[in-house]
Amino acid sequence: MTRSAAPGREASGAAAGLDPVAIANRLRPVVVHLNRHLRRELHALGVGSSQVSLLASIHDRPGIGVGELAANEGTSAPSVCNHIDRLEASGLVTRTRAGDDRRRVGLTCTADGARVLRAVRSRRTAWLAARLRDLPEDQLRAIDAAMAGLSALVERSAG
Repeated sequence: MTRSAAPGREASGAAAGLDPVAIANRLRPVVVHLNRHLRRELHALGVGSSQVSLLASIHDRPGIGVGELAANEGTSAPSVCNHIDRLEASGLVTRTRAGDDRRRVGLTCTADGARVLRAVRSRRTAWLAARLRDLPEDQLRAIDAAMAGLSALVERSAG
C-alpha cells in the first residue's frame, strides 16, 4: 500500500516506492571511496583531513573559540587543541586572547593557512573534474541532478 503525499507536498522517496536502505547501501561505498581519494590529495600538502576541516572552519569564522569549534566539529576540546597546536606550529593559524576575558582564545587563519585551503580545494576540484570529464553526458547529468538531494543530506546532518 502506497501512502499519498499531503496536498501541496511531494511524496517522500520511501512513499514513492524507493527503498532508502537499498540506496544507502549503494551510496555508502561510493562516498567512502570518494572520500578516500580526496583525502589522498592532502598528503602532498602535509595536512590531514581533520586539520583541513578545522582550518576551513577557522577561515570561515575568524575569532572562533576552541569550545565552539569543537562543538561545530563534533569532537572534544582537547582533541581540537592538539590539532590547533600543530596548525599553529605550522604557521597556519594564530591564537589571540579575546579582550577582557583572558581565558578566551580566538583562532584566526593566517595567510599561509588560507593558501593551504586554496591548494586543498584546487587539488580536490581538479581530481573530481578530471574524472567527471571522462563520464558520458547522461551520467554527468545524473550526478548534477543528484546534487540537490545530496546537499540536503549534508544539511540535515549538520542540524
